[in-house]
Amino acid sequence: MLEQVDTVFNRGYRTSSLIMTDVNVSSRSRALLWWGLAVLVIAAGYADLARGGETIAPVLLVAGYLVLVPFAILRS
Repeated sequence: MLEQVDTVFNRGYRTSSLIMTDVNVSSRSRALLWWGLAVLVIAAGYADLARGGETIAPVLLVAGYLVLVPFAILRS
C-alpha cells in the first residue's frame, strides 16, 4: 500500500521550483554586478572631479546617476 502512495505523489513532482531558485540567485548576482558598476563609475567621476576634471567627470557622474543606478534598481 505504501508503494502505491509513493508512485501517486511522485508522478506530479517537478523540479521547476528548484530551477527558479537558481535563476533568482543568478539574477541577484547580476543585479549586484550592476550596482557595483554604478558605484565604480560614480566613484571614478568624483575622483576625476577632485583632480579638476571638467569633461570626463560630469559624463561619468551623469552616466552613473541617470543610467546605471536606475538600471540597477530595475534589475533588483
